[in-house]
Amino acid sequence: MKDLKEHTQQQVEEMFRVLMESLPNAILLVDARGSIRLGNAQAGRLFGYDREELLDLPIESLVPERFQANHPELVAKFMAQPSTRGIGVGRDLHGRHKDGHEIPVEIGLSPIQTVDGLLVLAVIVNLTERKRAEERFRLVVEAVPSAILLVDEQGLMTLVNRQAERMFGYTRQELLGQPIEILLPARFRATHAGHHSRFFTSIGSRGMGAGRELYGLHKDGRELLVEIGLSPIQTEGGQQVLASITDITERKAKEEEIRLAHDLQASREAADRASQAKSEFLSRMSHELRTPLNAILGFGQLLEVDIQSPKPQQHVQHILKGGRHLLSLINEILDISRIEAGNMTVSLDPVEVFSAIGEALDLVRPHAGARKIQLLSTVARAEAVYVMADQQRLKQVLLNLFSNGVKYNKDGGRLTVSGQTMAEGRYRIVVADTGGGIAPALLSRLFTPFDRLGKDSLIEGTGLGLVLSRGLVEALGGAIAVQSVVVEGTTITVELSLAKSPTRRAAPAVEEGLVTASQPGVSYTVLYIEDNLSNYQLIEVLLSRRPGVKLLGAMQGRLGLELAATQHPDLILLDLHLPDIQGDQVLLRLRKDPETAAIPVIMLSADAMQRDIDQLLAAGAQGYLTKPVNVAQLYRLLDEQLAKKGVGR
Repeated sequence: MKDLKEHTQQQVEEMFRVLMESLPNAILLVDARGSIRLGNAQAGRLFGYDREELLDLPIESLVPERFQANHPELVAKFMAQPSTRGIGVGRDLHGRHKDGHEIPVEIGLSPIQTVDGLLVLAVIVNLTERKRAEERFRLVVEAVPSAILLVDEQGLMTLVNRQAERMFGYTRQELLGQPIEILLPARFRATHAGHHSRFFTSIGSRGMGAGRELYGLHKDGRELLVEIGLSPIQTEGGQQVLASITDITERKAKEEEIRLAHDLQASREAADRASQAKSEFLSRMSHELRTPLNAILGFGQLLEVDIQSPKPQQHVQHILKGGRHLLSLINEILDISRIEAGNMTVSLDPVEVFSAIGEALDLVRPHAGARKIQLLSTVARAEAVYVMADQQRLKQVLLNLFSNGVKYNKDGGRLTVSGQTMAEGRYRIVVADTGGGIAPALLSRLFTPFDRLGKDSLIEGTGLGLVLSRGLVEALGGAIAVQSVVVEGTTITVELSLAKSPTRRAAPAVEEGLVTASQPGVSYTVLYIEDNLSNYQLIEVLLSRRPGVKLLGAMQGRLGLELAATQHPDLILLDLHLPDIQGDQVLLRLRKDPETAAIPVIMLSADAMQRDIDQLLAAGAQGYLTKPVNVAQLYRLLDEQLAKKGVGR
């Protein structure tokens, strides 16, 4: 290759021209006066001039008008101290097109010494596309819903969007140039620099905090739960990290709310299943226990009537006492279970306090008299105080409290019942005994099922009375409390809402022509559908003592339906559990068949769950008796139903 000196002037100029034309950027040669001496085709295209038009054109012509006045001074300064440099670093620089529109540019200047003197070589880069790309990038960055940060290798923020300002509470100016750690809680700052360095040594897009929670820090000190995505990005300033940050505080709170709701729902469903299983178990156990008790107590009641000799009569009383105690225990367990399951049904009506107390005291008077325990009541009939309660349930509560007051009293002691009107429409019943009292350490166990606080096992009891009483009082909308002093005795208070005196209603007139089942000359047929032989035999014996009543038996539901349709009995006694068809289905078929729809049906079952009773009564049963059968109650219901059939015969 020839040395440049070996070429002619013309050859050198041609080589220079070819070089200028081959460069992608605009090239201008400007003399000391600021006149353009040479320009390439790219310069013409950039500024909208033909190449010939550029020659001798003042360089100010390519500068926006607002800068033209100061531009000759800038040219003079450069010529005075020529050096290769870029201009416009850190600020926007624009050229001026021939049609007047401005063009974003970058300019590099280099001095060239020629035979004609010092010239300036200006290399001009058109930034229009880059600026458009930057604007598109800016619009995208501002449009995304996440906070966007650009962080350099030193950990300083070089770009932030509006969402970052909103999320962290800083202005853009407060964040630019600051270390990223100001957006982290203090406990994470020390370790963050290491994480940042490792990212730059192993560059790649990734998410942060997989499997753990990440936190950001608001300007006001609040911590934010965040998700962060990191991506490397190459910029003019070198490799940087683009961080996309999403505030998930509300989402996490909602997820936690949903999780808690789901857990609560699951707990409720589990509790419902457990409650249902418990109810089914109790129903089954009640049935299994009541079935043999039906025979024990039923035949025991018959023996009580038939046997007159003192010694055998005493044995019968022991049988009945034991059976009734077991029945009472079963009933209390079922009541407590209903309360726990929220299935206890009460009917709130005005109940006279004096009468309720008097009836309960009368029931415990024989036991108290045997031990010479005084029963005193300061509640007077004249006060005519009424409380909102279920009469039967209130009586059950008072009977439990009075029974305990007698049972755990000392011989010759005293049980006092008093009443007091309280504020806010409440009435307090106070039951105080003179028994041995309860030690303070044992009071917390007082309402624990089957816990008798170490009382003498010879004293009859189950440890369920107070538990049941509290549940019943609370079901009535009241409250129960206990105070006790060892040796001196125990005081139990029950508070209920006061009620207005109910309007007295006239007793219904007795229907004319109503006859009883025992009326001479009237005969009736009773069909008993029952698969347990001992239960059937008990009813057979009981009805044999009712003149004019004929008993038909069926040990299967289908046979019972056939007999009902062909024999047209006056009354049907129906067990709930049968070997072929359940009693509720038998009842349904009886009611649907025109031949049997009018026959009264009394359910006779060991199932004592209130929901079962309510469903069967709603399905058309005229009555529901639970086993063990109370003989007097059975006779009364039979007489009532058969008497209705006897009207008009």
